[in-house]
Amino acid sequence: MNRINQDRIAKQLHISRTTVSRSLANHPSISAETRERVLKLAESLGYSSSPSRMLRRRRTGKPLTVGVLIGVPAANVEMATFPFILKGLRERADADRIAIDVCYQDPATFDATAKRQTIFRNIRAGNWRGVILIYPFPTPAVDLISKKISAVAVLEDYAELGLDSIDVAESDGFATLVQELAQRGHRKIGFVAWHYPVGGHWTLRRFGGYVEGIFRQGLEFHPEWVFNIHRNSRPKVVGEPRLVAPELARQVAERTRRDGVTAWVCAADHQAYQLIHDLRALGVSVPGDCSVTGFDGIEPPAGLPRVMSMRVAHEDIGSSALARLTSRIAHPNAPRRKILVEASLVTGESVSPPRSA
Repeated sequence: MNRINQDRIAKQLHISRTTVSRSLANHPSISAETRERVLKLAESLGYSSSPSRMLRRRRTGKPLTVGVLIGVPAANVEMATFPFILKGLRERADADRIAIDVCYQDPATFDATAKRQTIFRNIRAGNWRGVILIYPFPTPAVDLISKKISAVAVLEDYAELGLDSIDVAESDGFATLVQELAQRGHRKIGFVAWHYPVGGHWTLRRFGGYVEGIFRQGLEFHPEWVFNIHRNSRPKVVGEPRLVAPELARQVAERTRRDGVTAWVCAADHQAYQLIHDLRALGVSVPGDCSVTGFDGIEPPAGLPRVMSMRVAHEDIGSSALARLTSRIAHPNAPRRKILVEASLVTGESVSPPRSA
């Protein structure tokens, strides 16, 4: 039986092997008709290619190494999601025989122009063939990195830079959380987020899903029930920080008691658990006085109820990020990809029908 490879596909379609390769890589120079013919035949023959294997063949004797840059200080791992992303990434790397080099970098202090930066030293030395960026980094730094080496963003989007990204389907997830609250009788639902010095696009996207959910359910949107997102939450005095815990909890408690807000959607699980903890100190019980939801599906801290949340398949995100990076290294001119991974509902113990219901 003849081996199934690109030469066989090219021979059967009477086209060049280069055309087959570019069709499989979705190269913009290939017409849609030709690409469809190649993909259809490749699928019928059971052909599959591994970018990582192709890269290893090109650099015989030298293993493929990619960098993983995590946007947190090395000590800041409490309730973080990146360990699960790394697990999926490492499993994929082992399967594809790829070496990974993990570095931690506080995004607030990451100066791309500073000398002796580890990441740029590795790039200049040729130690890394590509890099995976987990969590937000300053856009100028990402721009500089992406001009020097293939890069894929995880849980952040740099569309203006043309970077591939692997993210979670946040809009659908937050709309689902609002729907669950509405089905339990909640009509006054607020949104809580933390302010981050770097990035924040993910917070805005999650807020967008909340707003979509509010309008889907026919509820009223009240800007005063939203914290650390819109213009009204900007500091009135230059240099004054936005609301942080526990002041944020005091504002939430006030809106709960004064306006009758019965549920709060938090931008992430770690924010939700901190809010529940701080509300308890103020005499506000969850879910007795108000319900609280999060997002990510991480394990609750000791003594706190598991929040209603959307469990994110972080391991799948890590695996997909490495697969996308090896494909990007092999096909640097292919169109940008943005991959969204679905999240699943976790009912938890932090939501109940409002007392008024």
